[in-house]
Amino acid sequence: MVQLVKPSMALQEAYMAFYREWIVCGEDIVPWVVGLDPSDFTAYIKQLNEAHKEENTPEGWVPHSTYWLLDDAGQVVGAANIRHRLNQKLLESGGHIGYGIIPSERRKGYAAQLLALSLQETDGLGIREVLVICDHDNIGSERTILRNGGQFESSFTEAHGNVVKRFWIHRV
Repeated sequence: MVQLVKPSMALQEAYMAFYREWIVCGEDIVPWVVGLDPSDFTAYIKQLNEAHKEENTPEGWVPHSTYWLLDDAGQVVGAANIRHRLNQKLLESGGHIGYGIIPSERRKGYAAQLLALSLQETDGLGIREVLVICDHDNIGSERTILRNGGQFESSFTEAHGNVVKRFWIHRV
């Protein structure tokens, strides 16, 4: 039984194990908020939990919420960052939901559960058309998006040459 939770001080040890695995593996960290330095954990939690407020949103950014996915043992195995609206950059290559599972926990169904739970959060925000994006060669993420109702719209080439696929998930 997995659960989606807001970041909290109580999960510091579990989160730091999650974070260290991302750093050691050397892969790009997804979602981007996991790559932020958590060495001042109190400040990190405050930053994550206040990012949904309009007054805390820097120019060019949008309000967003971060959640951690806990496995049945209470370990952080994934994270999601939900953007409350889209700007041009997010419309092209970021989407409403960025999510990631640490390498050691992939291929266990966590990504599909994380995306499904994240979609419940976008429902609560009143977002009925949800854009989810993955790298063009990330077959696992593409399958996860499709399993959650994603409909391919188009590809987009980012400024540095990376190609992403854009999917819309229509909510009722």
